[in-house]
Amino acid sequence: MEKQLSSIERSRNIPQLRFPEFEGEWFSKKLGDISILTSSKRVYLEDYVSEGIPFFRGKEITELKNKEKPTDILYISKERYNDFKEKYGVPKKGDILVTAVGTLGNVWMIENSSPFYFKDGNLIWLKNIKEDSSFLEKLIQLNTKELIKTSIGSTQKALTMVELRKINLKFPQLQEQQKIASFLTDVDDKITKLTKKKELLEQYKKGIMQKIFNQELRFKDDEGNDFPEWEEKKLGEITKYYDGTHQTPNYVSEGIPFYSVEHVTANQFEKTKYISREVFEKENKRVRLEKGDILMTRIGNVGKARYIDWDVKASFYVSLALIKQNSSFSSKYLAQYINSVPFQRELWKRIIHVAFPIKINLGEIGKCLVQLPCVEEQTKIANFLSDIDIKIEVLNTKIENSKSFKKGLLQKMFV
Repeated sequence: MEKQLSSIERSRNIPQLRFPEFEGEWFSKKLGDISILTSSKRVYLEDYVSEGIPFFRGKEITELKNKEKPTDILYISKERYNDFKEKYGVPKKGDILVTAVGTLGNVWMIENSSPFYFKDGNLIWLKNIKEDSSFLEKLIQLNTKELIKTSIGSTQKALTMVELRKINLKFPQLQEQQKIASFLTDVDDKITKLTKKKELLEQYKKGIMQKIFNQELRFKDDEGNDFPEWEEKKLGEITKYYDGTHQTPNYVSEGIPFYSVEHVTANQFEKTKYISREVFEKENKRVRLEKGDILMTRIGNVGKARYIDWDVKASFYVSLALIKQNSSFSSKYLAQYINSVPFQRELWKRIIHVAFPIKINLGEIGKCLVQLPCVEEQTKIANFLSDIDIKIEVLNTKIENSKSFKKGLLQKMFV
Protein backbone atom coordinates (compact mmCIF):
# COMPACT_ATOMS: atom_id res chain seq x y z
CA MET A 1 0.00 0.00 0.00
CA GLU A 2 2.81 2.38 0.95
CA LYS A 3 4.38 1.87 -2.49
CA GLN A 4 1.38 3.56 -4.11
CA LEU A 5 2.35 6.84 -2.49
CA SER A 6 4.89 9.19 -3.96
CA SER A 7 6.75 12.10 -2.38
CA ILE A 8 6.43 15.43 -4.15
CA GLU A 9 7.70 18.92 -3.43
CA ARG A 10 5.44 20.61 -0.88
CA SER A 11 3.70 23.81 -1.92
CA ARG A 12 1.14 25.83 -0.03
CA ASN A 13 -1.82 23.73 -1.14
CA ILE A 14 -0.18 20.48 -2.25
CA PRO A 15 0.60 17.65 0.21
CA GLN A 16 4.10 16.24 0.57
CA LEU A 17 2.95 12.64 0.06
CA ARG A 18 0.43 11.77 -2.60
CA PHE A 19 -0.95 8.97 -4.75
CA PRO A 20 0.76 9.36 -8.16
CA GLU A 21 -2.45 9.56 -10.21
CA PHE A 22 -3.50 12.82 -8.56
CA GLU A 23 -2.17 16.33 -9.05
CA GLY A 24 -3.18 19.95 -8.61
CA GLU A 25 -3.78 22.08 -5.55
CA TRP A 26 -6.26 21.43 -2.77
CA PHE A 27 -9.13 23.88 -2.20
CA SER A 28 -10.01 25.74 0.98
CA LYS A 29 -13.66 25.39 2.04
CA LYS A 30 -15.59 26.42 5.14
CA LEU A 31 -17.09 23.62 7.22
CA GLY A 32 -20.44 25.37 7.06
CA ASP A 33 -20.36 25.39 3.24
CA ILE A 34 -19.82 21.65 2.84
CA SER A 35 -22.20 20.41 5.55
CA ILE A 36 -25.15 21.38 7.72
CA LEU A 37 -24.21 21.81 11.38
CA THR A 38 -27.04 21.19 13.79
CA SER A 39 -27.93 19.28 16.95
CA SER A 40 -30.66 17.00 18.28
CA LYS A 41 -33.94 17.87 19.94
CA ARG A 42 -34.19 17.91 23.71
CA VAL A 43 -34.67 14.57 25.44
CA TYR A 44 -36.01 14.79 28.99
CA LEU A 45 -35.44 12.57 32.01
CA GLU A 46 -38.90 11.09 31.72
CA ASP A 47 -38.10 10.00 28.14
CA TYR A 48 -35.58 7.41 29.31
CA VAL A 49 -36.67 3.77 29.28
CA SER A 50 -35.05 0.50 30.33
CA GLU A 51 -34.64 -0.71 26.75
CA GLY A 52 -35.27 0.62 23.28
CA ILE A 53 -33.28 2.94 21.00
CA PRO A 54 -29.73 3.74 22.25
CA PHE A 55 -29.26 7.33 23.41
CA PHE A 56 -25.65 8.51 23.13
CA ARG A 57 -23.87 11.26 25.03
CA GLY A 58 -20.33 12.53 24.53
CA LYS A 59 -18.98 9.57 26.51
CA GLU A 60 -20.44 7.01 24.11
CA ILE A 61 -19.26 8.92 21.04
CA THR A 62 -15.72 8.99 22.45
CA GLU A 63 -15.92 5.22 23.05
CA LEU A 64 -17.17 4.61 19.50
CA LYS A 65 -14.45 6.86 18.11
CA ASN A 66 -11.90 4.73 19.97
CA LYS A 67 -13.44 1.52 18.52
CA GLU A 68 -14.78 0.56 21.95
CA LYS A 69 -18.20 -0.87 22.72
CA PRO A 70 -20.24 1.78 24.59
CA THR A 71 -21.01 1.06 28.24
CA ASP A 72 -23.85 2.22 30.51
CA ILE A 73 -26.06 3.17 27.57
CA LEU A 74 -29.30 5.07 28.10
CA TYR A 75 -32.38 4.36 25.98
CA ILE A 76 -35.44 6.14 24.63
CA SER A 77 -38.57 4.43 23.34
CA LYS A 78 -38.99 3.48 19.70
CA GLU A 79 -42.09 5.68 19.57
CA ARG A 80 -40.14 8.75 20.78
CA TYR A 81 -37.37 7.98 18.28
CA ASN A 82 -39.84 7.67 15.39
CA ASP A 83 -41.43 10.97 16.42
CA PHE A 84 -38.02 12.70 16.19
CA LYS A 85 -37.32 10.93 12.91
CA GLU A 86 -40.57 12.06 11.31
CA LYS A 87 -40.47 15.66 12.52
CA TYR A 88 -36.76 16.56 12.56
CA GLY A 89 -34.72 13.70 11.10
CA VAL A 90 -32.22 11.44 12.86
CA PRO A 91 -28.51 10.65 12.39
CA LYS A 92 -27.79 8.30 9.51
CA LYS A 93 -24.86 6.47 7.95
CA GLY A 94 -22.20 8.91 6.74
CA ASP A 95 -23.16 11.72 9.15
CA ILE A 96 -20.55 12.93 11.66
CA LEU A 97 -20.85 13.74 15.36
CA VAL A 98 -18.36 15.94 17.24
CA THR A 99 -18.12 16.15 21.05
CA ALA A 100 -18.77 19.78 21.99
CA VAL A 101 -18.67 19.87 25.82
CA GLY A 102 -16.13 18.45 28.26
CA THR A 103 -13.79 16.49 26.03
CA LEU A 104 -13.78 18.64 22.90
CA GLY A 105 -13.32 17.61 19.29
CA ASN A 106 -13.69 13.83 19.38
CA VAL A 107 -15.08 12.88 15.98
CA TRP A 108 -17.13 9.85 14.96
CA MET A 109 -18.51 9.07 11.52
CA ILE A 110 -21.63 6.88 11.62
CA GLU A 111 -20.66 3.65 9.87
CA ASN A 112 -23.97 1.78 9.70
CA SER A 113 -27.72 2.27 9.76
CA SER A 114 -28.38 1.06 13.32
CA PRO A 115 -30.82 3.55 14.90
CA PHE A 116 -29.77 5.79 17.81
CA TYR A 117 -30.36 9.30 19.07
CA PHE A 118 -28.06 11.68 20.96
CA LYS A 119 -27.94 14.41 23.57
CA ASP A 120 -28.44 17.99 22.45
CA GLY A 121 -25.72 20.48 23.41
CA ASN A 122 -23.13 17.77 24.09
CA LEU A 123 -22.70 16.87 20.42
CA ILE A 124 -22.67 18.75 17.12
CA TRP A 125 -24.22 16.92 14.18
CA LEU A 126 -22.78 17.30 10.66
CA LYS A 127 -25.21 16.11 8.01
CA ASN A 128 -25.83 16.55 4.26
CA ILE A 129 -22.07 16.39 3.81
CA LYS A 130 -20.98 17.32 0.28
CA GLU A 131 -17.46 15.84 0.56
CA ASP A 132 -16.39 12.28 1.42
CA SER A 133 -17.52 11.72 5.02
CA SER A 134 -14.66 9.40 5.95
CA PHE A 135 -12.12 11.91 4.61
CA LEU A 136 -13.84 14.75 6.49
CA GLU A 137 -13.79 12.74 9.71
CA LYS A 138 -10.00 12.33 9.44
CA LEU A 139 -9.54 15.94 8.37
CA ILE A 140 -11.43 17.21 11.44
CA GLN A 141 -9.38 14.89 13.69
CA LEU A 142 -6.22 16.35 12.18
CA ASN A 143 -7.45 19.88 12.91
CA THR A 144 -8.71 19.27 16.46
CA LYS A 145 -6.51 22.03 17.88
CA GLU A 146 -8.01 24.55 15.46
CA LEU A 147 -11.49 23.48 16.50
CA ILE A 148 -10.68 23.83 20.20
CA LYS A 149 -9.35 27.36 19.62
CA THR A 150 -12.90 28.40 18.67
CA SER A 151 -14.39 27.14 21.95
CA ILE A 152 -16.10 29.50 24.37
CA GLY A 153 -16.49 29.53 28.16
CA SER A 154 -14.14 29.99 31.09
CA THR A 155 -14.73 27.09 33.50
CA GLN A 156 -16.13 24.59 31.00
CA LYS A 157 -15.16 25.07 27.38
CA ALA A 158 -17.68 24.33 24.63
CA LEU A 159 -17.68 24.25 20.85
CA THR A 160 -20.37 26.22 19.05
CA MET A 161 -21.94 25.64 15.66
CA VAL A 162 -21.59 29.34 14.85
CA GLU A 163 -17.79 29.25 15.14
CA LEU A 164 -17.30 25.78 13.66
CA ARG A 165 -19.12 26.82 10.49
CA LYS A 166 -16.32 29.36 9.91
CA ILE A 167 -13.49 26.79 10.13
CA ASN A 168 -11.53 26.55 6.87
CA LEU A 169 -10.36 23.10 5.75
CA LYS A 170 -8.52 22.06 2.60
CA PHE A 171 -9.91 19.41 0.25
CA PRO A 172 -8.65 17.64 -2.89
CA GLN A 173 -11.00 16.33 -5.54
CA LEU A 174 -13.55 13.73 -4.39
CA GLN A 175 -11.72 10.71 -5.88
CA GLU A 176 -8.51 11.62 -4.05
CA GLN A 177 -10.47 12.12 -0.81
CA GLN A 178 -11.94 8.64 -1.18
CA LYS A 179 -8.58 7.01 -1.86
CA ILE A 180 -6.90 8.74 1.09
CA ALA A 181 -9.79 7.84 3.40
CA SER A 182 -9.79 4.20 2.25
CA PHE A 183 -6.04 3.91 2.72
CA LEU A 184 -6.12 5.39 6.24
CA THR A 185 -9.13 3.27 7.16
CA ASP A 186 -7.08 0.18 6.27
CA VAL A 187 -4.34 1.42 8.62
CA ASP A 188 -6.94 2.01 11.37
CA ASP A 189 -8.37 -1.48 10.83
CA LYS A 190 -4.90 -2.97 11.22
CA ILE A 191 -4.39 -1.08 14.50
CA THR A 192 -7.84 -2.15 15.74
CA LYS A 193 -7.19 -5.83 14.96
CA LEU A 194 -3.78 -5.76 16.65
CA THR A 195 -5.28 -4.01 19.69
CA LYS A 196 -8.08 -6.58 19.94
CA LYS A 197 -5.59 -9.42 19.64
CA LYS A 198 -3.50 -7.88 22.43
CA GLU A 199 -6.57 -7.44 24.65
CA LEU A 200 -7.59 -11.08 24.15
CA LEU A 201 -4.07 -12.25 25.02
CA GLU A 202 -4.07 -10.09 28.15
CA GLN A 203 -7.43 -11.55 29.16
CA TYR A 204 -6.09 -15.05 28.57
CA LYS A 205 -3.06 -14.34 30.74
CA LYS A 206 -5.25 -12.93 33.51
CA GLY A 207 -7.42 -16.06 33.48
CA ILE A 208 -4.52 -18.51 33.37
CA MET A 209 -2.73 -16.66 36.20
CA GLN A 210 -5.81 -17.05 38.37
CA LYS A 211 -5.85 -20.81 37.76
CA ILE A 212 -2.11 -21.16 38.36
CA PHE A 213 -1.95 -19.18 41.59
CA ASN A 214 -5.15 -20.76 42.91
CA GLN A 215 -3.40 -24.09 42.20
CA GLU A 216 -6.21 -25.24 39.91
CA LEU A 217 -3.52 -25.74 37.27
CA ARG A 218 -0.26 -27.39 38.35
CA PHE A 219 2.94 -28.09 36.42
CA LYS A 220 4.81 -31.38 36.59
CA ASP A 221 8.53 -32.07 36.61
CA ASP A 222 10.44 -33.32 33.55
CA GLU A 223 9.65 -36.91 34.52
CA GLY A 224 5.91 -36.21 34.67
CA ASN A 225 5.77 -36.32 38.46
CA ASP A 226 3.94 -33.92 40.76
CA PHE A 227 5.93 -31.16 42.41
CA PRO A 228 5.83 -30.79 46.23
CA GLU A 229 3.07 -28.82 47.94
CA TRP A 230 3.39 -25.04 47.98
CA GLU A 231 4.57 -23.11 51.04
CA GLU A 232 3.19 -19.83 52.35
CA LYS A 233 5.66 -17.25 53.63
CA LYS A 234 5.81 -13.55 54.28
CA LEU A 235 7.75 -11.61 51.66
CA GLY A 236 10.05 -10.28 54.36
CA GLU A 237 11.00 -13.86 55.32
CA ILE A 238 12.43 -14.68 51.91
CA THR A 239 14.08 -11.45 50.77
CA LYS A 240 15.12 -7.89 51.60
CA TYR A 241 13.42 -4.82 50.18
CA TYR A 242 14.27 -1.12 49.98
CA ASP A 243 12.74 2.15 48.89
CA GLY A 244 14.37 4.66 46.57
CA THR A 245 15.63 8.13 47.19
CA HIS A 246 13.23 10.51 48.97
CA GLN A 247 14.71 13.60 47.33
CA THR A 248 14.06 14.61 43.75
CA PRO A 249 17.56 14.85 42.28
CA ASN A 250 18.86 17.41 39.86
CA TYR A 251 18.50 15.81 36.46
CA VAL A 252 21.19 16.00 33.81
CA SER A 253 21.05 15.55 30.03
CA GLU A 254 22.95 12.27 30.16
CA GLY A 255 24.34 10.04 32.86
CA ILE A 256 22.83 7.30 35.05
CA PRO A 257 19.16 6.36 34.41
CA PHE A 258 16.69 7.32 37.14
CA TYR A 259 13.49 5.25 37.27
CA SER A 260 10.01 6.17 38.49
CA VAL A 261 6.49 4.69 38.39
CA GLU A 262 6.05 5.17 34.64
CA HIS A 263 8.97 2.85 33.86
CA VAL A 264 7.24 0.00 35.66
CA THR A 265 3.60 0.65 34.77
CA ALA A 266 3.93 1.92 31.19
CA ASN A 267 7.32 0.59 30.08
CA GLN A 268 8.41 4.13 29.25
CA PHE A 269 12.14 3.55 29.23
CA GLU A 270 12.55 5.79 26.19
CA LYS A 271 11.54 8.71 28.47
CA THR A 272 14.13 7.98 31.16
CA LYS A 273 15.60 10.89 33.10
CA TYR A 274 19.24 10.92 34.17
CA ILE A 275 21.26 11.78 37.26
CA SER A 276 24.96 12.49 37.62
CA ARG A 277 27.40 9.74 38.50
CA GLU A 278 28.18 11.52 41.79
CA VAL A 279 24.53 11.41 42.90
CA PHE A 280 24.29 7.79 41.77
CA GLU A 281 27.39 6.70 43.71
CA LYS A 282 26.05 8.34 46.87
CA GLU A 283 22.69 6.54 46.55
CA ASN A 284 24.36 3.27 45.62
CA LYS A 285 26.07 3.07 49.01
CA ARG A 286 22.67 2.22 50.48
CA VAL A 287 21.16 -0.06 47.83
CA ARG A 288 22.24 -1.28 44.39
CA LEU A 289 19.75 -2.13 41.64
CA GLU A 290 20.93 -5.23 39.78
CA LYS A 291 19.81 -7.62 37.08
CA GLY A 292 17.39 -10.11 38.63
CA ASP A 293 15.90 -7.64 41.11
CA ILE A 294 12.25 -6.54 41.07
CA LEU A 295 10.91 -3.00 41.07
CA MET A 296 7.42 -2.56 42.53
CA THR A 297 5.32 0.61 42.61
CA ARG A 298 4.31 1.63 46.12
CA ILE A 299 2.78 5.09 45.57
CA GLY A 300 -0.15 5.90 43.28
CA ASN A 301 -0.66 2.85 41.07
CA VAL A 302 0.42 0.53 43.88
CA GLY A 303 1.58 -3.03 43.38
CA LYS A 304 2.79 -3.18 39.76
CA ALA A 305 5.98 -5.22 39.53
CA ARG A 306 8.68 -5.42 36.88
CA TYR A 307 11.47 -7.99 36.79
CA ILE A 308 14.80 -6.43 35.79
CA ASP A 309 16.03 -8.77 33.07
CA TRP A 310 18.87 -6.63 31.74
CA ASP A 311 22.28 -5.53 33.04
CA VAL A 312 21.46 -2.30 34.77
CA LYS A 313 23.20 0.63 36.34
CA ALA A 314 20.42 2.91 37.60
CA SER A 315 18.82 4.58 40.59
CA PHE A 316 15.13 4.91 41.45
CA TYR A 317 12.67 7.18 43.21
CA VAL A 318 10.80 6.59 46.49
CA SER A 319 7.65 5.77 44.50
CA LEU A 320 9.26 2.38 43.83
CA ALA A 321 10.30 -0.44 46.14
CA LEU A 322 13.27 -2.65 45.25
CA ILE A 323 12.83 -6.35 46.06
CA LYS A 324 16.20 -8.09 46.04
CA GLN A 325 16.80 -11.40 44.34
CA ASN A 326 18.33 -14.42 46.08
CA SER A 327 18.77 -18.12 45.44
CA SER A 328 15.76 -19.22 47.53
CA PHE A 329 13.24 -18.19 44.87
CA SER A 330 12.89 -17.30 41.19
CA SER A 331 12.67 -13.52 40.77
CA LYS A 332 10.76 -14.03 37.52
CA TYR A 333 8.18 -16.06 39.42
CA LEU A 334 7.93 -13.56 42.27
CA ALA A 335 7.39 -10.66 39.85
CA GLN A 336 4.52 -12.57 38.22
CA TYR A 337 3.08 -13.46 41.64
CA ILE A 338 3.20 -9.83 42.80
CA ASN A 339 1.08 -8.91 39.77
CA SER A 340 -1.45 -11.66 40.58
CA VAL A 341 -4.80 -11.26 42.35
CA PRO A 342 -3.76 -13.07 45.60
CA PHE A 343 -0.81 -10.74 46.23
CA GLN A 344 -2.78 -7.66 45.18
CA ARG A 345 -5.35 -8.55 47.86
CA GLU A 346 -2.52 -8.71 50.40
CA LEU A 347 -1.33 -5.26 49.37
CA TRP A 348 -4.83 -3.83 49.39
CA LYS A 349 -5.27 -4.73 53.06
CA ARG A 350 -2.14 -2.75 53.92
CA ILE A 351 -2.45 0.26 51.62
CA ILE A 352 -2.98 3.66 53.27
CA HIS A 353 -6.24 4.56 51.53
CA VAL A 354 -6.68 7.95 53.23
CA ALA A 355 -3.48 9.24 51.64
CA PHE A 356 -3.47 10.89 48.24
CA PRO A 357 -2.06 9.44 46.19
CA ILE A 358 -2.60 6.12 47.96
CA LYS A 359 0.55 4.35 49.09
CA ILE A 360 1.91 1.41 51.03
CA ASN A 361 4.61 1.89 53.64
CA LEU A 362 7.80 -0.02 52.98
CA GLY A 363 7.52 -2.11 56.14
CA GLU A 364 4.02 -3.32 55.22
CA ILE A 365 5.27 -4.85 51.97
CA GLY A 366 7.27 -7.44 53.87
CA LYS A 367 4.15 -8.60 55.75
CA CYS A 368 2.39 -9.67 52.54
CA LEU A 369 1.98 -13.42 52.14
CA VAL A 370 3.52 -15.19 49.16
CA GLN A 371 2.62 -18.65 47.84
CA LEU A 372 5.84 -20.47 46.96
CA PRO A 373 6.09 -23.71 45.00
CA CYS A 374 9.52 -25.31 44.78
CA VAL A 375 12.05 -23.38 42.70
CA GLU A 376 11.74 -25.82 39.78
CA GLU A 377 7.96 -25.27 39.55
CA GLN A 378 8.46 -21.54 40.05
CA THR A 379 10.76 -21.56 37.01
CA LYS A 380 8.23 -23.44 34.86
CA ILE A 381 5.46 -21.02 35.88
CA ALA A 382 7.63 -17.96 35.29
CA ASN A 383 8.79 -19.14 31.86
CA PHE A 384 5.23 -19.96 30.78
CA LEU A 385 3.87 -16.55 31.81
CA SER A 386 6.93 -14.73 30.46
CA ASP A 387 6.34 -16.28 27.04
CA ILE A 388 2.86 -14.74 27.06
CA ASP A 389 4.34 -11.39 28.12
CA ILE A 390 6.74 -11.53 25.15
CA LYS A 391 3.84 -12.12 22.76
CA ILE A 392 1.93 -9.21 24.31
CA GLU A 393 4.98 -6.95 23.99
CA VAL A 394 5.46 -7.94 20.32
CA LEU A 395 1.85 -6.96 19.64
CA ASN A 396 2.30 -3.73 21.58
CA THR A 397 5.36 -2.86 19.48
CA LYS A 398 3.40 -3.52 16.27
CA ILE A 399 0.58 -1.30 17.52
CA GLU A 400 2.94 1.55 18.41
CA ASN A 401 4.79 1.22 15.09
CA SER A 402 1.48 1.30 13.20
CA LYS A 403 0.39 4.39 15.14
CA SER A 404 3.70 6.11 14.37
CA PHE A 405 3.32 5.15 10.71
CA LYS A 406 -0.19 6.61 10.65
CA LYS A 407 0.97 9.80 12.39
CA GLY A 408 3.65 10.26 9.75
CA LEU A 409 1.11 9.72 6.99
CA LEU A 410 -1.29 12.26 8.44
CA GLN A 411 1.47 14.88 8.56
CA LYS A 412 2.43 14.30 4.92
CA MET A 413 -0.83 13.36 3.16
CA PHE A 414 -2.80 16.46 4.18
CA VAL A 415 -2.26 20.13 3.48
